[in-house]
Amino acid sequence: MMKSLLCCIFFCLVAVTGSAQERFSKCTSELSLSEKNTKSLSVSLAGIGVITIWGALKWDYFSQSPHAGSEGWFANTTKEGGADKLGHLYSSYVISHALSSLYENWCFEKENAALYGSLSSFAIMGYMEVGDSFSEYGFSYEDMIANFLGCAAGYLLYKYPDLAGKFSLRWEYGFKPNGTDFLTDYDNSKYLLAVKLNGFESVNKTFLKHFELHMGYYARGFSDDKDKKERNFYLGIGLNLTDLFHRYSWKKTAVVLDYIQIPGTYLQYKHDFNEN
Repeated sequence: MMKSLLCCIFFCLVAVTGSAQERFSKCTSELSLSEKNTKSLSVSLAGIGVITIWGALKWDYFSQSPHAGSEGWFANTTKEGGADKLGHLYSSYVISHALSSLYENWCFEKENAALYGSLSSFAIMGYMEVGDSFSEYGFSYEDMIANFLGCAAGYLLYKYPDLAGKFSLRWEYGFKPNGTDFLTDYDNSKYLLAVKLNGFESVNKTFLKHFELHMGYYARGFSDDKDKKERNFYLGIGLNLTDLFHRYSWKKTAVVLDYIQIPGTYLQYKHDFNEN
């Protein structure tokens, strides 16, 4: 789906513009309000334009009258066991950070970059959902709420570096691919909140600074419509690879690892809601 393509493009922007704050220090002056609005509107319209063309060509956009409905959240009767909703949240979050970083690189002050990046992300992802309403997919209330939550999280964690030093949202892709579109391969994906212990002053000078706590969710068996389905909530403890690579000056790798969880780098305890 186009969401996957957008996520790939904007995730690359995250890595490329990861040092936006350093570049901002070289800017001669802050942009005017008019310049900020023009640049952010151009980016949003470009994303919307691509979605419109692709949607008309590939997703039968505008082939039906607009319709909407509820897809549910994490129930066993939903299409993906709720993993797709977390996919929307995560995609919106990543896109908001990528665009915020891009705007900061364009001499937006950090606070404004966070706001404009989140608004642009919501505009792009929201328009995609509106486009779905004119196709067989239909507008999903849950998808739109997940988009909003992802953009809100993106705003907060970009605007407040101290908060980002403690928490990050991540996506993990496992070792058993189940399709060509890996970003919507929910049977092989996990979504999690990582709590980085080195971000807390009480432990950042102890051995615990090398670890982080995880809280995540993943579903299995829904994409293939298997008889055995799983809806797993898990807690884990893992290595803080972001801090490790940052300390050894692999800064862009550290940026990527703040959004991507490497399999096999943590221990987990899971609970399957489908088990009695």
